[in-house]
Amino acid sequence: QVQLVESGGGLVQAGDSLRLSCAGSGRSISNYVMGWFRQAPGKDREFVAAISWGSGSTRNYADSVKGRFAISRDNAKKTVYLQMNNLKPEDTAVYYCAAQYLGAAQAEPSIYDYWGQGTQVTVSS
Repeated sequence: QVQLVESGGGLVQAGDSLRLSCAGSGRSISNYVMGWFRQAPGKDREFVAAISWGSGSTRNYADSVKGRFAISRDNAKKTVYLQMNNLKPEDTAVYYCAAQYLGAAQAEPSIYDYWGQGTQVTVSS
């Protein structure tokens, strides 16, 4: 079992930056692919970024965030980060962290085994 807790969300202006954290508890997260997803009001949950298990050598991003967001992991701290730069109003959503045991860094949410409760990010124009 892995429990995930997101933090770092808030209200910012367009162009600002935020760094989200996802802290894992229970088992080590080193053998888990970690992903970030988001859900805006009235919309489906969508993929944001994923990082492969272990050293995190593979990272995948949604086209909408490429060049602006960066995912990273610190296995010793059991924490995954999402650095978000040049935020836009369309980035406003609840951001969720998810974990998948020994899989591939994929965008499909149904393959992830564990989810956090989410953290709200609001970007004003």
